[in-house]
Amino acid sequence: METAIGVFDSRERAEEAVKELIQRSIPESSIIFLTRSESEAMSFGKDLGKYAGGFIGGAVGTTAGCVGAALALIPGFGQVFALGVGGAALLGYLGSRAGGSLAERIIETPGAPKPTPSEKAGEEAEYFLQVLKQGRSIVLVQTEYREVAAAASSVLDKIGLGKQVPTTSKVQHSLRNVEGVTIVDLRGKIAFGEGNTLLRETISRIAATGGRKVLLNMREVDFVDSSGIGEMVRSHMSLRKLGGQMKLTNLNKVVSDLLQATALNRVFEVYGDEESALNSFGGAGRKASTN
Repeated sequence: METAIGVFDSRERAEEAVKELIQRSIPESSIIFLTRSESEAMSFGKDLGKYAGGFIGGAVGTTAGCVGAALALIPGFGQVFALGVGGAALLGYLGSRAGGSLAERIIETPGAPKPTPSEKAGEEAEYFLQVLKQGRSIVLVQTEYREVAAAASSVLDKIGLGKQVPTTSKVQHSLRNVEGVTIVDLRGKIAFGEGNTLLRETISRIAATGGRKVLLNMREVDFVDSSGIGEMVRSHMSLRKLGGQMKLTNLNKVVSDLLQATALNRVFEVYGDEESALNSFGGAGRKASTN
């Protein structure tokens, strides 16, 4: 499954991105819009409901199999709205009890009763909640088709926060072990295609051989696109599920600015130098071996 994540600081920009995704023939079932704002959900639902009736209900009515809008209450955080066919499923994935198909109540009755929160939100919600907590919204595209993911990434990279100048450098990597910590030295771009696939496969191999402490050395990473962000989040989540950790070090200004714009700096532990990062894992020595 390919995942591309776009972060937006206004409803208008998020709406522009979704409209362009639809124009580029991205399946509506692959697109989800997340926001913490009820008024933003209402406006977004009304406007896009008129533009693409199948994507969001509300103004045009919710059709069978299409969740116009779903709502969850997350303990210690509050409400989260998810618009799109997969909205309710995503909220369930985040670890909260989704409110089901609530499009009409959201659009017509903003004060409608809210669903009961679950006891605990899953760790997988961390990234999304940190972004929403900053007053930003998310457009998420998940697909099994590479051509769809490529088109989605190009749209989200063009319109979303954290825009960068694409590079032509190919991704490369090497591994070092420092007493229990696997250091992944990355070079080039973590982007759709070669870069995000390499990161996914590298983290999977480390985890499969028992590695649970991973440090990404990103000194020579010069570009990260929306698919790269999606893969970093997914790798982080997969290690957390196994009781592991993934931390970052040596970010250059381009990548550091991207992480701040997309709130990734609030999810990952980021260190200015390798020694500090290694010490943060606890028990890491200084004898290194290269794989």
